[in-house]
Amino acid sequence: MKQRIGFVGVGLMGGWLARHLLSAGFSVTAHDIDPAKVRAIVKAGGEKAKSPDRIAAQVDVIILSLPNSKIVNDVVKNSLKLFETGRKGLIVLDATTADPDMSIELSSQLRQKGIEMLDSTISGTSDMCAAKDTIFMVGGKKKIFEACEPIFAAMSREWIYMGKSGSGAVIKLIVNLVLSLNRMALAEGLTLAKKAGLDQGQTLGVLKKSAAFSKIMDQKGDRMVNRQFLPPAGHLAIHYKDVRLMLALGAKLDCPLPLLSLGAQALASEMCKGRGQWDSSDIISFYDALANI
Repeated sequence: MKQRIGFVGVGLMGGWLARHLLSAGFSVTAHDIDPAKVRAIVKAGGEKAKSPDRIAAQVDVIILSLPNSKIVNDVVKNSLKLFETGRKGLIVLDATTADPDMSIELSSQLRQKGIEMLDSTISGTSDMCAAKDTIFMVGGKKKIFEACEPIFAAMSREWIYMGKSGSGAVIKLIVNLVLSLNRMALAEGLTLAKKAGLDQGQTLGVLKKSAAFSKIMDQKGDRMVNRQFLPPAGHLAIHYKDVRLMLALGAKLDCPLPLLSLGAQALASEMCKGRGQWDSSDIISFYDALANI
């Protein structure tokens, strides 16, 4: 029998994950602060949670897809009320790009109540999520990971066990660090091309065929060339939040991150212009200003 799923946070990523679960035959009970998002899942065959604090009694697994760890903690404690209404054997999959320390602490607290949590982070954009072209990177107890493999298989193309609690959150930050620098490198190259009199679209085409290719060119290249930052496939504000988590992890480990530190300043510059809700490809606007384009 398939596990019953409670899904909290059915936005850009969570909405697609919930739909994939429904397509695979799982029952999904959805909750979101935006009623329209829940209605979309109900239309796809899911159910609306009557109240978030009643979800735990109705499901086997709760999946969280939320903006940050502070919101995760608040939802777990005050909305789902898992420390009051949770039950032994319940599993929580946190798909949020999390603060590793906060993730480890929450997992430990839930385990004392007989609830297991896996930090189940995702690599991929919302467009990739729609195409089920994402991977899950998971930390926590291996036997719980194995029990949830059918769920990961329904939502993604690959799922990888990373180790103890917090390791899924850490690898997600590392993946996003490299993606962040790839975005900056692409924006910098396209800026130099324009200043040198080359067509940015043609330059992008050459880069995709060259040894410099990275997947970020497929994801963000056309958006940069066309300055198409709305609607976003991934918010710049969320990316900036992730970068600050990376820098905090580096500081904790005395690990120098000089390129990322520069990237953080570029993102802060765009945030100051009120562009947090734009797509993260807006990083090229930082270069436009520097180069007077």
